[in-house]
Amino acid sequence: MGQFQKPSNYTMRKIQVQILLLFFISFQISFAQQPQKPNAVEIYNQIKKLNFLGSVLYVAAHPDDENTRMISYLANEMNARTGYLSLTRGDGGQNLIGPQLRELLGVIRTQELIEARKIDGGEQFFSRANDFGFSKNPDETLQIWDKDKVLADVVWTIRNFQPDIIINRFDHRSPGTTHGHHTSSAMLSVESFKLTNDPKVYPEQLKYVSPWQVKRQFFNPSWWFYGSQEKFDAANKSKFTKLETGVYYTGIGKSNQEIAALSRSRHQSQGFGSTGVRGLETEYLELINGETPKDRDNLFDGIDTTWNRVKNGKPIGDLISRIIDKYNFSNPSASIPDLVKAYTMIQALDDTHWKNLKSNAIKNIIASCSGLYLEAVSSEQEATPGSRINLSLEAINRCSVEMQLTSVTTLPDNKTTAQNSILKDNNDQKINLQLQLPNNIEYTQPYWLKEKATVGMYTVSNQQNIGIPDIIREVKVIFNIKIKDVEIPFERTVVYKYNDGVKGEMYNFLDIVPEVTTSILEKVLVFRDTKSKMVPVKVRAGKDNVNGNLQLDLPKSWNVSPKQIPFTLDKKGNEQIFYFEVTPPVNPEEVVAKSIAIADNKRFDRDQTIIDFNHITKQMVLKPAESKCIRIDLKTSGDAIAYIMGAGDEVPESLTQMGYKVTILKPEEITPEKLDSFSTVITGIRAYNTVNALANKQNILFNFVKSGKNMIVQYNTNGKLVTDKIAPYPLKLSNDRVTEENAKITFLAPNHPVLNTPNKITAKDFEGWTQEQGLYYPDEYDAAFTPIISSHDKGESAKKGALLVAPYGKGYYIYTGLSFFRELPEGVTGAYRLLSNIISLKQPVEAPKQDIKQ
Repeated sequence: MGQFQKPSNYTMRKIQVQILLLFFISFQISFAQQPQKPNAVEIYNQIKKLNFLGSVLYVAAHPDDENTRMISYLANEMNARTGYLSLTRGDGGQNLIGPQLRELLGVIRTQELIEARKIDGGEQFFSRANDFGFSKNPDETLQIWDKDKVLADVVWTIRNFQPDIIINRFDHRSPGTTHGHHTSSAMLSVESFKLTNDPKVYPEQLKYVSPWQVKRQFFNPSWWFYGSQEKFDAANKSKFTKLETGVYYTGIGKSNQEIAALSRSRHQSQGFGSTGVRGLETEYLELINGETPKDRDNLFDGIDTTWNRVKNGKPIGDLISRIIDKYNFSNPSASIPDLVKAYTMIQALDDTHWKNLKSNAIKNIIASCSGLYLEAVSSEQEATPGSRINLSLEAINRCSVEMQLTSVTTLPDNKTTAQNSILKDNNDQKINLQLQLPNNIEYTQPYWLKEKATVGMYTVSNQQNIGIPDIIREVKVIFNIKIKDVEIPFERTVVYKYNDGVKGEMYNFLDIVPEVTTSILEKVLVFRDTKSKMVPVKVRAGKDNVNGNLQLDLPKSWNVSPKQIPFTLDKKGNEQIFYFEVTPPVNPEEVVAKSIAIADNKRFDRDQTIIDFNHITKQMVLKPAESKCIRIDLKTSGDAIAYIMGAGDEVPESLTQMGYKVTILKPEEITPEKLDSFSTVITGIRAYNTVNALANKQNILFNFVKSGKNMIVQYNTNGKLVTDKIAPYPLKLSNDRVTEENAKITFLAPNHPVLNTPNKITAKDFEGWTQEQGLYYPDEYDAAFTPIISSHDKGESAKKGALLVAPYGKGYYIYTGLSFFRELPEGVTGAYRLLSNIISLKQPVEAPKQDIKQ
């Protein structure tokens, strides 16, 4: 019955969009996974880094908070092991490259940080803190975060990384002057300074790490903290450590700032593309804890950064110094015999920390010097637990040094296969074998999303996983290579690659997927009355020949027909969409629908989301296959809406759920003729920050309003507007926002139609909002605007710019900073009701004048 129902026009359009997106995604280049092939200069720099045993940990709150100039300078000029601890993954920000928000945005920003570190030479770490959105003070931040757990994560990272020096991006002494997350990151870093060496503090960590004492802790000030460059220039910096970071690296032909700009530009979801500069540049550091260096401008003064700090390490340092002195840029392989000897000496060390770090580093250098190329490629990009995968292995030595591939070991089955083949110079060796995946192997997905999170914290039960930046991939191959009678294991993660006729060699990692995934295509289903809806559910096969039954699970007050639908999918990757008829109850109710596939007597209830952009590694996220169903008391007026996308949001889908006919309008389509068929134009979030063409379309849009239509402008930031005339009347944006989701609402114009027609808006409609009420409210506006509501965070003055309505000609211009882009996809009923009223605004028609009889 239900499976034969003809889908709605909207559903068909959405399916077509998904197919186009799938095509677009498959056509992109995945650069991120390609193997690194360093040149002779880069190899030389890696060898120099072998002989420096000092480390620095940079600490801040979010992706893009880090000072990439400082990280690049420490890693590339000073050769220090440099890490960046971002307490959050940036889940609460906005997204300029797609509709992904919350945890999906956190996945994107995590990968952006990983790519940034590949460029500037740093390493990346995170805590379990969840970026819940803007916070105005650290008290609120540390209340929503679990302060003790985040502090434990900071201590864990320090004990694990063992930095000599910590640098804080933010000032711990100035709460309330910046984002609460910022100040909290500095406060927790400072608090940890005296805790990390105390075995009584978080003793459960000591099964894996040892207490550690940081030598020095600094704050990295800049002009931003002083309010302006002029104030910073005038400040007394005589007691600061000064680092001249504007160096030029002759070997690679780039300035430190140019490298930093390339790193910074990885933050594409936040619009942080950066232009590199050249010339002198100074960074300052203020000592806030620990020993004062005698040479103030020598960061590591008094700290032994040589191999002498490691027991029996001096001979290793002496040998590496000789390797550096004798390095042949024309023939890096000449260093291999001594590098192998150094590797052997490192294996004999008792110090496991430096032993592990330098072993991995020197193995990479040996492979680079010899042109040793090792790769393990799966014949398919996805595999299911318990299946067998075909692997193609490649091993080639491209130098005259004798090497032997003794064996290969596959993981996680830990099976070793003997090879005993000589790797002759430039003689490519190809090996085909099968790998049996365990039945209990975990699906590929961000490990921090596997367990249920809170608003402020992700849950990671395995202590050893905390802080790891990336997805943990289990399927690997170890190539055991004998060089100069020394066997060295080289580990490679299994990848999938293919050749694209236009783009060439394409890479992705192998993903472990469920046998079946399902997805309710509408993440929020709005029922305005008791009429039934056909709900589309997609089923996807993770392997060949999958069959079973599909169910849509809803509470008993909702009627679902049929109870289950049989499905058969012959080939891996095949998808099919089925339809369930859902009838809501009479009374308003909010419930969660779950799609479940039963196959091979197993229950599958995961929704597979693929995130694929050019600048990051392709990501797979598995979430519960759920949708929010809302039986809502909602009245609407108006019909056709033109939506002009900005930075990217899911508001159009929500409008369609409300019953509106929505057309996504491209900037070049904004013409009087095209607009004539619409009753309302809505601009997406940050449209006036991101769509340059709007600067030349304002007169058309304003005339549209003047003719008797409505224009709704959603929030924009107050910087880099494409035009200073975003409204037909004077309007100035500010940084005002209300971050407390349930801040009390005051109705400033209780009789205004926007609060009364067609839905009566009450304080209840502002209950259950998520992350924030709104952001970047106007604080100066023309008298033509009527402020409708006000609210404020604790301890602040009332903010009146959340919703401003102005008649213009025969229509209405509405500016709103309310976070509809967050509330509608979350199914917040009050947001639907209020937006309906905004769309429904109409000016009263004057009654015709009548002659008065005398």
